[in-house]
Amino acid sequence: MALKETELAPDFTIPDAGEKKVSLHYFRGKWVVVYFYPKDDTPGCTMEAMEFTKLEADFSRAGAMVLGISRDSCESHLQFSKKRNLGITLLSDADMAVQKLYGVWRPHSFMGKPVVGTVRSTFLVDPGGRIAKIWDDVNPAGHAQAVLAEVEKRKK
Repeated sequence: MALKETELAPDFTIPDAGEKKVSLHYFRGKWVVVYFYPKDDTPGCTMEAMEFTKLEADFSRAGAMVLGISRDSCESHLQFSKKRNLGITLLSDADMAVQKLYGVWRPHSFMGKPVVGTVRSTFLVDPGGRIAKIWDDVNPAGHAQAVLAEVEKRKK
């Protein structure tokens, strides 16, 4: 299922690092950045999480919430957050159900080899729950700043 911009973002309920259930619909009325990443504490994923953390106050001022999703466990997210002093919410999609729902769990190439796994992707969900923008196969360097710029542009 390939999601498209302007479609209603599929709702989900999965646990955060503290094992508290978080649902997308909790954030209606706010902009929500839902970013999918392959694995905690790996170079690209760490860079992306740290860049989103560095800009978290700016996202908050713009009325946006950042949610990072991977298949890592709640415990892994907790350790990753502590180790890197992350200030964003990480959600555990252990069975990849949300990643499949959003079409980011799929075949792709990793280091020149075909694999099936998480394709680093970001969805900007508007206050009404619709997908405002999709970034697919993201390069993590500078991505958080590009997402923030898009939120700020749309807030005007």
